[in-house]
Amino acid sequence: MTSLDHAVLQDLAPEGVLRAAINFGNPVLAQQAPDGSPQGVSVALAKALAQELDVQLEMVTFDAAGKVFSALEEGVWSVAFLAIEPVREEQIAFSEPYVIIEGTYLVAADSTYQHVQDLDQSELKIAVGRGAAYDLFLSRTLKHAQLERAATSAGAVDLYIEQALDAAAGVRQPLEKVAAGNPSYRVLDGAFTSIRQAMAVPRACEAGAAFVRVFVERKKAEGFVRTVLNENGQTDVTVAPLA
Repeated sequence: MTSLDHAVLQDLAPEGVLRAAINFGNPVLAQQAPDGSPQGVSVALAKALAQELDVQLEMVTFDAAGKVFSALEEGVWSVAFLAIEPVREEQIAFSEPYVIIEGTYLVAADSTYQHVQDLDQSELKIAVGRGAAYDLFLSRTLKHAQLERAATSAGAVDLYIEQALDAAAGVRQPLEKVAAGNPSYRVLDGAFTSIRQAMAVPRACEAGAAFVRVFVERKKAEGFVRTVLNENGQTDVTVAPLA
């Protein structure tokens, strides 16, 4: 075993266990199978990484990305699947993205809003999932509209509906699923941001971070990411280009 191998294992799988944070709050990346077990592209990447390291895999599940980030200080995970965001980069080392998804808005079917930029107006209230990538982005960029935060991304849609807010911000695919099930709502064309989903490790884990960066690029190049997305019905999700 080389010193690099030892450093990588110490960073990613101390005690021979890779603890991977899986976020069910973004159904593009992770879902529950009929038997309740985790599935999806982030789950497949976690399994592939554990196999490559020849260690056991322990999946620690969350219902919101903000909760994954908050758990960093508790040391319950050594690798996670999160969107690249400046606030997070202070404490997390990211790979290059493996998928890119759109952040957009759910609005009422009869709403006058047609473009994402229409929502940044005084007195408008937008529901978001606390700590999600689009919450962090909109917190930086909105100049007039007010954000109303729910505990999870799914909860943001509930908050929007229950309080008759002006819009719910979120990932395009789950918002489109809501609109498809209820003709009272529609999803705006266009996006206010491209969300770059990546693998992440604590910033101090330099050897582990370097290994994960190479691992992600290889899995994109092999077609692994595209294949798993297709197998999980996420055929409209964009695989990030090679770095």
